[in-house]
Amino acid sequence: MTTPPPDGWPPRHPPRPAPPYAQGPVHPVYPHQGQPGYGPPYEQPYQQWPPERFDGSRILRSVLILAGVAGVVTVVVGLLLMMASPEQYGLADQRTTLPPRNPANATAPADSYFQGAPTEPPPLPSVPPAPAMQPSTPVRLVIKRLNINAPITSVGLDKQGAIEVPSAGDPNLVGWYRSGPTAGEAGPAIMLGHKDTRSGSAVFSRLGEIRNGDTIEVHRKDGIIAVFTVGGLEQAEKTVFPTQRVYGESPNPQLHLITCGGTYDRTTGHYTDNVIAYATMTSTRRA
Repeated sequence: MTTPPPDGWPPRHPPRPAPPYAQGPVHPVYPHQGQPGYGPPYEQPYQQWPPERFDGSRILRSVLILAGVAGVVTVVVGLLLMMASPEQYGLADQRTTLPPRNPANATAPADSYFQGAPTEPPPLPSVPPAPAMQPSTPVRLVIKRLNINAPITSVGLDKQGAIEVPSAGDPNLVGWYRSGPTAGEAGPAIMLGHKDTRSGSAVFSRLGEIRNGDTIEVHRKDGIIAVFTVGGLEQAEKTVFPTQRVYGESPNPQLHLITCGGTYDRTTGHYTDNVIAYATMTSTRRA
């Protein structure tokens, strides 16, 4: 027979406390929870912006900004007005006007500009014309009194049907209209040149100074120099260009030099007028 153990055997230990996880999740307590400026539990506190202050500094800053913008607008408008009418502000340059011929300072009344109906023939010098020659390509133009000594290139018509102008890349270049007579043939030989370019004066910048009786030499490819005598100078608006007088047929060998004149229109980039020198061949010589 087994003897039962005495009371209290085996010894009983006190019950173990339940582990923390058995009591459910423990929520951390934030010291500022529930106060203004803090969110619900488990969230980082957010910044609460201070109440906006309306003082005089913001108003002053706005006024200064508006004043600066108004100043810039005023300057821009002033520059636009000056560019549109430079002569009113003393800013007109050499591209604005062509100095007019002054009959009071001329050696003879014939030095004034030629004027006539578009159908009138070109003015002729007092020297009788020389006989016409066979055609030969012109290669050089010389006007000694105006210090012009320029090579000649041939030009045709552009897409609008107008005579092409020589390249502005070479301001000392004269263009000869190859569809017309050559210098020395019967009829008008037409030559064109720039008055100026964006970089400065060009070959015909002084054409307005030419006088009746001045001589113009055209060196031809055949070795003959055709000498022309000026009979008149005309300034005409491009809208009423004297086409018949410039391009019309003539029994005598003539030379018509054309360049720009009048007022320079900055909007279109062109002059308003043309200056045309009329000359007739009066002699020839070998180069």
